[in-house]
Amino acid sequence: MIDPSTIERILDAANISDVVSEFVTLKKRGVNQLGLCPFHNEKTPSFTVSPAKGIFKCFGCGKGGNSVNFVMELEQLSYPDALRWLAKKFHIEIEEKEESQEEKALKDERESMMIVSAFAQKYFSRYLLNENEGRTVGLSYLRERGIRDDIIAKFELGFCPDGKDLFTQAAQREGYKMDFLEKTGLTIKRDDWVRDRFGGRVIFPVHNVAGRVIAFGGRTLTNDKKVAKYLNSPESEIYHKGRTLYGIYQAKRDITRLDKCYLVEGYTDVLSFHQAGIENVVASSGTSLTIEQIRLIRRFSPNITIVYDGDDAGIKASLRGIDMVLEEGINVKVLPLPRGEDPDSFARSMSASQLTEYIKANETDFIKFKTQLLMGTVENDPVSKARLINEIVKSISVIPDTITRTIYIKECSRLMDVQEAVLYSEIRKIQNKQSEDHTRKELQDLQVQAAKPIVQSTEKKTVNPFETEEREIVRVLLKYFHQEVFEMEDEETHQVKTYTVGVYVLSELHNDGLVSVNPKVKTILTDMELNLNNKDFDPVKYFTQHPDNEISQYASNLLSEKYVESKRWSKGGAFIESESELLYLLVPKLIQEYKLKNVKILLKKLEHQINEANKSNETEKLMECLNQYQNLKKIMKELSELLGFRTIS
Repeated sequence: MIDPSTIERILDAANISDVVSEFVTLKKRGVNQLGLCPFHNEKTPSFTVSPAKGIFKCFGCGKGGNSVNFVMELEQLSYPDALRWLAKKFHIEIEEKEESQEEKALKDERESMMIVSAFAQKYFSRYLLNENEGRTVGLSYLRERGIRDDIIAKFELGFCPDGKDLFTQAAQREGYKMDFLEKTGLTIKRDDWVRDRFGGRVIFPVHNVAGRVIAFGGRTLTNDKKVAKYLNSPESEIYHKGRTLYGIYQAKRDITRLDKCYLVEGYTDVLSFHQAGIENVVASSGTSLTIEQIRLIRRFSPNITIVYDGDDAGIKASLRGIDMVLEEGINVKVLPLPRGEDPDSFARSMSASQLTEYIKANETDFIKFKTQLLMGTVENDPVSKARLINEIVKSISVIPDTITRTIYIKECSRLMDVQEAVLYSEIRKIQNKQSEDHTRKELQDLQVQAAKPIVQSTEKKTVNPFETEEREIVRVLLKYFHQEVFEMEDEETHQVKTYTVGVYVLSELHNDGLVSVNPKVKTILTDMELNLNNKDFDPVKYFTQHPDNEISQYASNLLSEKYVESKRWSKGGAFIESESELLYLLVPKLIQEYKLKNVKILLKKLEHQINEANKSNETEKLMECLNQYQNLKKIMKELSELLGFRTIS
């Protein structure tokens, strides 16, 4: 068995565009990519890849899913073997073992830690805005730094009260266990001694790609040099610093839309760029850039511009990151800042238009950056110049694309006044060494792979008469699960309460005992019901990355389908609202149609039972069936009247 944390790393690294483009030539079309389907013959492209959603869909043959589904379908592999294929492609080590009872318990533990983190974020944000200490200390600091209220809300900034364990006490009063407060790093406990980790600090919550809070950064407001300026959550089951990018949740849409990502170092760098209108920006949060962080960016764009501080440390960090980014096949540029400036201060020193113009005029490719940076120290020293050329050649050698590599060799030859043949020779030496190491690893992997059998699914399909209705219900739940749409009056208190689409749909199905015969739908609806009160539950990520291949493909297909307005909605040239605006009408009618179809099928079954009872002279059974038949007829009439002439096609 592949452990869950490794599966998560594989899914994070397996950029859908990278995987598919190995087999399909993709062309950008808006925020998506288009190509010829590899699963059936076609002349007009109908195969679509959505980097932001991490899924593919062919509107010709109907196949769709995530990266794992694509590999399974194309290479005819089982789910575990497809994960191994992706792990090999993205150089992720896999240690397989049987899932123990402890590991099963760990899944529940991870979810509990997520829930505790979500509570902490809400507590810190509320304290910042509503409590006197939060406003006078934390909010004042943020406003002094020029951070607007909309940015504070967008990044859910907060403040932890300055006291020994005020937050911990509040969490325990709400029923949160000390065990999970410790494991998330929110509370530090030593024997009988307890204190809040972030007491007296401004809080920067760290979100994962799905938007769930997994960690925190806290900035002290004291001038005591013995106190760390920034304090971060420790590594935990839900937070791995080297695999996380601050701001990725808020930036992913613009990174995909603009096909570019700015990489900065700290929390406030991200906030200042957002305030300047540049939202496709993430931070490595003070840690050295890692391969996992680069691959996370590549899920959304193959173009990165590194923007680090203009001091020596920032320049060294830029140099360290360049080769790692290039090795992943990403186009890298560097934006040098004036000496003494950092992205935060620099972004605040000018208007949004001035910052945009500065970026356009000053971002440069890595060869020019390295050359300009190091040429001043070379002067007429041949040894130093040779060292500089070797530095640049090493960077060029890691670029996987031949054409890109050739262009950079020409550029290096021109700038450094060195023959191209010499540069090619040096690069071949480096690559030969790398090739030998890679071949040894490849042979070891092949030996392991050869010992593993291919598993084929032989599940017998069950006919589902409610296929159309259930697909539409699940699609709406996936997209609008948490959206509050419905208002109902409490019979006892007469207070009007607001309900989400998820609560409305699942309670309607549950109250009438409607259970699908489709095991995929049954599993999806059951998992959704278990997460009704979990505001951090993201149905799109949960089901498109589900370990059951059929469920992940089913969800991906539904999310790829376009909503088609019913002809009756547009009858007579009526104004058409967007689907989300019609939910208050659309969702009840979907449920009514589903119920009506159930009633019609039950009526047909009863007609058969009535005929059989009549033939065999079973009077009691006949009367019972007739009574049920009349009741169902009444229900059918009521549902038909509710639907009227607006039945959804």
